[in-house]
Amino acid sequence: MPDDISPGQEAGQADRPLRADARRNWAAILAAAEEVFSRRGTSASTEEVAARAGVAIGTVFWHFPTKDALLRAMMKDLLARLAGEAQTLIREGDPATALLQFFSRVVEQAAARKTVADLLASEGIGLQAGGPVATLRQELTTLLGAAQQAGTVRPEVGTAEVMALLAATSDAALRSGWDHDLQRRTLAIIFSGLRPAGR
Repeated sequence: MPDDISPGQEAGQADRPLRADARRNWAAILAAAEEVFSRRGTSASTEEVAARAGVAIGTVFWHFPTKDALLRAMMKDLLARLAGEAQTLIREGDPATALLQFFSRVVEQAAARKTVADLLASEGIGLQAGGPVATLRQELTTLLGAAQQAGTVRPEVGTAEVMALLAATSDAALRSGWDHDLQRRTLAIIFSGLRPAGR
């Protein structure tokens, strides 16, 4: 299934919606992929994903012709969910703290789910900067701007620096198996560095 085809569209038939059973299979495969790849990493096989989803391997390949396509779809789905969390914080959160809350949530997820760290270091699976990646970057830019307006983040900090810190911290949380206390202490140091002098 091409990357720009939604779950409501068949590969090669972008204007025709999937049948209800095919849509359920698509969602089940993505959910199974996230669970399998979170536990085993991206080296896990599509056969494991099919078994976990309760579908035939041919069904997986009908929706996602290659493992790479499955990984990209799964990562884009996760990116979209992260962007949704950021949007909720933009609407409902405290502008002074929303960016740091989002940062903390992503690191916490990364410590428990390998897909988040793989997502944030996504060059290995060929994610491009468009679509959900650009949306997440946009939401982070909005959160960063609000924090800077509120005076809780230094004005010279840019979105690129926030993304780099988020990716590096998430990767370390995963690979070193950070517990909640180590996450808290490490994030406190990072957030202290982001604050303006005297705050």
